Amino acid sequence: MADNRMKFTIDSNMQFPLVEIALEAGETAYIQRGSMVYHTPSVTLNTRLNARGSGLGKLVGAIGRSMTSGESAFITQAVSNADDGKLALAPSVPGQVIALELGSRQYRLNDGAFLALDGSAQYKMERQSVGRAFFGGQGGLFVMTTEGEGTLLANAFGSIKKIELQGEELTIDNAHVVAWSRELQYDIHLENGFLQSIGTGEGIVNTFRGTGEIYVQSLNIETFANVIGSHIITGGGDGGGKSSLLDSFL
Repeated sequence: MADNRMKFTIDSNMQFPLVEIALEAGETAYIQRGSMVYHTPSVTLNTRLNARGSGLGKLVGAIGRSMTSGESAFITQAVSNADDGKLALAPSVPGQVIALELGSRQYRLNDGAFLALDGSAQYKMERQSVGRAFFGGQGGLFVMTTEGEGTLLANAFGSIKKIELQGEELTIDNAHVVAWSRELQYDIHLENGFLQSIGTGEGIVNTFRGTGEIYVQSLNIETFANVIGSHIITGGGDGGGKSSLLDSFL
């Protein structure tokens, strides 16, 4: 009988690993849209509204959240009708994948960190303060927060480092933050005011306080996009502007 606890393998021999999830009959998993690489015939992918409730209220909630947070109004649900179901996933950016066990500890995720969640766990979108939403640039007015028991797969751009705070305070570039313990206090703000941030090149940061875990990624996708953009020009002949390839990447 399915216990809805995720069974998965991450191929450590691959530089950019795939994640293969095993599903028994009746088991489900929620996955990042567009992350599926392959699946067996017993696995079916379904599109679901990314909201709680039912009827018109669920539809309005999903659309409203999408407009205010930048998150998709839909999520992909994978379900197996046999015990031999297999589903392989790949993140949208090259980097490491980690598993976070949910139960006594829950997490908040930065935008783009979600890869998969087993059917026994859930997540909600918590409203952030206007200041956090304005400075954060990732997640907007809402931040993804996990609930229940199960397994969450999170992905990063580059490698992931785990940092543990014991009643301490730490400031991290917000673009490097992947996930953090829900019990930690956090404050998204400019590093040293507007002018100082321009001068140092360190802009929006996230200051954490308390006891818990923080997962950071080694690469910054905003900095990477700027580097790539400086080497790509349009084919219009005037040498100006970014290419359509870079626009699609961003």
